[in-house]
Amino acid sequence: MPVPTMTLDLERTALVVIDPQIDFMSPKGAAWSAVGEAVTEKRLVPNLLRLFESSKRAGIVVAISPHYYYPHDHQWKFQAPAELFQHKIKIFDRPSALSLDGFRGSGADFMPEFKRYIEDGKTIVASPHKLYSPQTNDLAFQLRKQGVTKIVLAGMLANLCVESHLREFAEQGFEVAIVRDAVAAPKLPEGDGNLSALINFRYIANALWTTDEVVARLAKPTAR
Repeated sequence: MPVPTMTLDLERTALVVIDPQIDFMSPKGAAWSAVGEAVTEKRLVPNLLRLFESSKRAGIVVAISPHYYYPHDHQWKFQAPAELFQHKIKIFDRPSALSLDGFRGSGADFMPEFKRYIEDGKTIVASPHKLYSPQTNDLAFQLRKQGVTKIVLAGMLANLCVESHLREFAEQGFEVAIVRDAVAAPKLPEGDGNLSALINFRYIANALWTTDEVVARLAKPTAR
């Protein structure tokens, strides 16, 4: 397959991090039994910290695409396998869409390591996506309003939310780089989500970079 040449125009680039939440990225989280091995192997949290730090230093747009479930979401009339699993373990649960009661420190909350970057008053926190893609939230709208055309994409789950965000962004005309060591997915009897995602990333993404490569590009004035 050809290898595209993607460069970063810092005025038009955003770091987008999907689901940087306790339920996915902490041993205390509801999904740790399914994702903990990959999160640990990838050094996901330290790598995301480096991405947050370098992005803030470079002055690019930073956006979060979170996942929340409210009581009414548990009343869906039909669900697919991953949905059934998520609702069963009560991942990302919040008691209300209209308040933060019970949010702080819950599985739906952001990882403590990331909060100084996410809660700095500058980071975009989009409305929640409900399954996997940004089709159900306002992320693309928010990025368009910031003049973003290039996206550096990281977070979880690699084979579900990350891939779905990648596909939607590609269809909407964004140029997307995946940070291959800043994404993670479950390893289950049905298969290795990391491997399946990496294969599709190679076909769809405009670039597959490591955290080191992204940090180096953001540090250069030309961002190449």
